[in-house]
This record gives sequence, C-alpha cells and structure tokens, in this order.
Amino acid sequence: MTKFLRGVLILPLLWAATAAQAEWLHREQAIMGTRTAVELWASERAAGEAAIDAVFNDMKRIDELMSTYKDTSEVSKVNREAAQHPVQVSAELLGLLETAQHYSEISQGAFDITYASVGYLFDYRNHKRPDQATIDKTLPAVDYRQLKLDRANRTVFFAKPGMRIDLGGIGKGYAVDRGIEILRKLGFAHALVNAGGDTRVLGDRMGAPWIVGIRHPDRENEVVLRIPLEDAAFSTSGDYERYFDDGGVRYHHILNPKTGQSPHDIRSVTLISSTATRTDGLTKTVFILGPQEGMKFIDSLEDVDGVIIAADGKVSYSKGLQPP
Repeated sequence: MTKFLRGVLILPLLWAATAAQAEWLHREQAIMGTRTAVELWASERAAGEAAIDAVFNDMKRIDELMSTYKDTSEVSKVNREAAQHPVQVSAELLGLLETAQHYSEISQGAFDITYASVGYLFDYRNHKRPDQATIDKTLPAVDYRQLKLDRANRTVFFAKPGMRIDLGGIGKGYAVDRGIEILRKLGFAHALVNAGGDTRVLGDRMGAPWIVGIRHPDRENEVVLRIPLEDAAFSTSGDYERYFDDGGVRYHHILNPKTGQSPHDIRSVTLISSTATRTDGLTKTVFILGPQEGMKFIDSLEDVDGVIIAADGKVSYSKGLQPP
C-alpha cells in the first residue's frame, strides 16, 4: 500500500455543503501559461474567497519572477547577463535553483534546467524545431555543473557561453506548494491547489479521500486510473501536453539534456510525494530515464511512488502502489 493512500474506495466528489454556512469553494484562472485551480472548504465564504485570491496572486508573483516570456523577470535577466558576470538574485530564486541542482545531482543529469540552452529553439505552437546541426552546436551549453550558485553573495553565473535556464520543469510545482502553505497559514484544513499537471491536497475531503485521476495519453476525457490521496502532492508529465507531430515523430516539451531530443519510450509519468516541487521535477527525470530505469529510480526514493505508462501502453507501478 502506498505511503500516501488512506483509503481504497473510489468515491464521487461531494459538492454540497454540510453546514448552514460552510461550503466548498472552487475557482480557476489561467496563470503561468496553464490552467490553475483552487478548491477549499470554507466556514465563511468571504474568508474563503479572499484565501483563493491570495493563492492566485502569489502564483502571478511567481510567474513574474520566473517566466522566460517576460523580459522583466529575474530568470530573463539571468539568461541575458549571467554568462558575462555573476547576477544577484532573490533568495527565493536562488533557493529554487539550488533545489533544481539537487535533482540534477540525484538523477545524474537526467533533470537539468539548463536544457533551455537547446529548449528555447523549439516553438511548439508554431511547429518549429531546430535542425540537428543547430542542436549539436548548442548542446554543449546544457550542463547543470556549469551553473554556478554563490549562496554567500546570492549570485548566479553561467560558466559556459550560450547557457540558459528555464524553471518550467519545477516552477509550477513550487507555486502549488506555496499555495498550500498560504492556505494552511490562513487556517484552512481541507483544500486542493492545481497548476497544469501538478496538484497538492491539504487534509482530506471532509471524511473522504481526494480522488485524483491519470488521464489516457491519447484521450483527454478518459481516466485510466484513479488514486485516493490525503496530504500529498501529485504530478503527471505526458508527451501530450506541449507538442507537435512532424513526419511521424512527436516533438514534445520534455527534452533529454544529453541529446536535445524528446524521448519516446514513455507516454506519461505520474508521481506522488509530499511536495509538488518534488513530484514536478522528478516526473521529467523518470520520463527521460525510460520505463525500466525510471521505475528503478522511483523505487530508490523512500518518499516517492509512481505510475508509468510506456509507449507500448504497458502500465507499471512502483513498489508502494503494487497490490499486496
């Protein structure tokens, strides 16, 4: 039984209020280039609505900090200047970069936010990709070990020209974790925060577990597996999120840092752990490692469980999710 399961029944979502004033509140917004959502149990509607506002406002703040599409963001400044000189950044961004480097180290480079040195050349919306010669030319700049972080001076420096970073592989999970902490500090005990494929739940759903679903890689409205959770985070990365098909090949947003190409042995990876920052980052790691090595990696982590849907349709489960 997984470390995060608290029940075995797949229960329907309950939307009705169970008290005269208390009720479930739910709202969605488009932030960070994706659908975000907050759901919570509020004893007073005004307080609940204010709490949802606080979560969305913080997500917008994080987007302003990390977006590579905003010239004024800290990450954009780092990408413009860090190859010329150390760039001073906020303690928040430095801490997230340190977390990203940790994931790079434990995955032996399968996770690497400097993949953006090649990744920025792909335009999924307009179905554009670099040729192999361009990939070969830019690939040497992909190397997390050349991302130099100075905690004492709070600076970032690129030790190789042409380096770029992109926190898209970890930032949404971080924003979800921040949202849950905001709600917890405001006194809420039952809530869900979602940003794209990253979700974290606080408490249970008033006596029942939260039910999270893994979608079919090819059929958006079809769920292949439902998992009951409490006080846990849940992330899914799939080759159907940002992609285009060209000549029978799918080019998607998850790139192997060693090749600059999209891996094709996996269709989707779902991970469960205590924080969405962790599940967000590590789903990409597993995706790049492939079904067998990816599952070995999951099983080597005591605080992570997962489900892999391989290219051939085979579904595999980590040790904590397998039946007794």
